[in-house]
Amino acid sequence: FPIDQYIGGVEHAILHLIYSRFWTKFMRDLGIVRNDEPATRLFTQGMVIKDGAKMSKSKGNVVSPDEMVAKFGADSTRMYSLFATSPDRELDWQEAGVEGVHRFLGRAYRFVMRNAGAAGNASSGNGARSVLSSELSPKARQIERKLHQTIKRISEDFQGRWHFNTSVAAIMEFVNQLYGAEDEISSGEFPPALLADVQRRLVPVEGDAVDGGTSLRRSPSAPG
Repeated sequence: FPIDQYIGGVEHAILHLIYSRFWTKFMRDLGIVRNDEPATRLFTQGMVIKDGAKMSKSKGNVVSPDEMVAKFGADSTRMYSLFATSPDRELDWQEAGVEGVHRFLGRAYRFVMRNAGAAGNASSGNGARSVLSSELSPKARQIERKLHQTIKRISEDFQGRWHFNTSVAAIMEFVNQLYGAEDEISSGEFPPALLADVQRRLVPVEGDAVDGGTSLRRSPSAPG
């Protein structure tokens, strides 16, 4: 005590938060605790809006996650929730947005599967020698630089600001750049070790389906 991190919706500011603050200050005045506030850090998340109103069972405008998962897969549904807006702002739920994320996951999945063989050479020991940046082709050097920039950006946005939407956007930008270099990748001009590093970063986006597993985060079929 105090709590390291408090996360709550804006409506909690006049209910749970006031209640917990009252009791914290009451116990402080009694000498039971020394802290003035119940939490060290406070984060207020935005609400989900649909058809211009707060999504609520009482309003009858709730979207069933089971329906979205059945239609687009769990990964697409969850990634849309992260990508649609920053967590401190209202999310205007749009099914078209889930469909768009589903298309992106399919695009990333197809790229990984098409180039899995070349990247697999690194893990099998064939051509796994690390390559210095100075030895890379200009296109491969651009991909390596973009990979490192993406990792840095996601780390800062995720850990420091909780801006998951910009983290997803960074991955989308990276996948677009990979597609721009696919001719060189498919022709074997990229070192397998670099491709394996790229694939390791993309596999968490795709779940276990990329390496043949069964993921609870995804629908049974790969994104199309």
